[in-house]
Amino acid sequence: MTNIGGWFLGEPAIFRTIANVTSSFGLALAGAMLIPALVDIADGNQDWKVFVGSSALIGMICALIFVATRGDRPRFTQRLGFLIVTSVWIFGAVVGTVPLYVASFELTLAGAFFESMSGITATGSTVISGLDALPRGILMWRSLLQWIGGIGIIGMALLILPALRTGGMALFHMESSDKSDKVLPRINQLSGGLVAAYVVLTVLCTVVYTGLGMTFFDAVNHAMTTLATAGFSTHDASMGFFEDNRILAASTIFMILGAMPFIIYIRAFLPRRFQLWRDPQIKVFLSLCLVLSLTIAISRRMINGTPFEEALVSSAFNLVSIVTTTGYASEDYTLWSNAAIGVFFLATFLGGCAGSTTGGIKANRLYILYQVVEANFRRLVRPHAVIRMRYGNNEIAPDGIQTVTIYFFLFFGTLLLGTVILSMYGLDLITAFSGTLTALANVGPGFGQIIGPAGNFSSLPDGALWVLSATMLLGRLELVTVLILLFPATWKD
Repeated sequence: MTNIGGWFLGEPAIFRTIANVTSSFGLALAGAMLIPALVDIADGNQDWKVFVGSSALIGMICALIFVATRGDRPRFTQRLGFLIVTSVWIFGAVVGTVPLYVASFELTLAGAFFESMSGITATGSTVISGLDALPRGILMWRSLLQWIGGIGIIGMALLILPALRTGGMALFHMESSDKSDKVLPRINQLSGGLVAAYVVLTVLCTVVYTGLGMTFFDAVNHAMTTLATAGFSTHDASMGFFEDNRILAASTIFMILGAMPFIIYIRAFLPRRFQLWRDPQIKVFLSLCLVLSLTIAISRRMINGTPFEEALVSSAFNLVSIVTTTGYASEDYTLWSNAAIGVFFLATFLGGCAGSTTGGIKANRLYILYQVVEANFRRLVRPHAVIRMRYGNNEIAPDGIQTVTIYFFLFFGTLLLGTVILSMYGLDLITAFSGTLTALANVGPGFGQIIGPAGNFSSLPDGALWVLSATMLLGRLELVTVLILLFPATWKD
């Protein structure tokens, strides 16, 4: 049995487990469809039938699969983990596509799937124009997809990826750190704590947005996409619609909270456990946000004469939005200056912290990469010195360094390959490169006239949308999780 078909036939329990887990996620999404249905009923919009019908159809299919595949689950293995994670995200995008495709406004299948994948991966790129006139049920569904995707990303990063050792929080389980990093004794307690923190922060953000003048509907939608660091808005102008610096400042704070490792919110309520600066990536992330925001604000003050306070608020908001891979925009920041464009281009790569809702390279990998470069420079000066690299209180094991190295190789290799493929669809180099980058980093807006912060992805051909959908999945699941399934040795017993 050296192929995938033979492996599945030889291991029916594996296939049954994957079908059971994905169908349970489908049931959750089917239930969530009733929320936008209620919104449309309240508004008298006939799209409520779309959501109710989609919910009933998907719920019935998933319920039948769930019941039919119940039973003892096999021992968790690396291969099973890769398959479950990838299957859940693809199936979630497929389910999310259904109401978008059959709703009253017109989207191609490629466009609907792109929008759904952008939502479930918390990317924030969109093919939809005229959001201000769109039925509120569709707007709510887009936000719900991102909010559900956000908590799924946190759970994957903290509960699944460490076991697969593909990156993310796996880097915190090097050497003897497993026991010290076990915040709660049971995995269900940890899961419950993460969900509670996510919900509380979302409610708090909703209250703040409402208090600052948003309608309740806008506040709920933007709170969900802010904490998910996802970026879907209910308006074409995104956060620029509100024209209030207080809202921009509040959004900046909550985007930063969404980009922090959620494990710290659980530690905050445990005695003698809360040490914010214990994790070096937090210092790296906050320092990058501060330095880059000040750089843009100062350049705007000097080049454009913008009042510094105004420049600082809008610069910090838009910069943090890109660094955290949220993708909101208050204005077209590519018009500020060439210096600003350069900083935003750099920010697109960065990402927030591991164990958060963000995408991108992430601050923990940047910190470890710096440690590797510094250690090699020190070896050049002192060839016989014994140099130990550390991440906080833990020594960085060789497999941790290898994981980071592989990730960087795959990230930039995928970026170049995606750029070439998109260019074959007739896209200019800026659109092809920044489109691939923003999909791979799960940021949202790209650069240029077509997909920049003042545009969207609606004019791209269907083939390019399929490619970008696959790229968003690769970026969200940290590349290795998906690509390893294409490696023939994965299927050899």
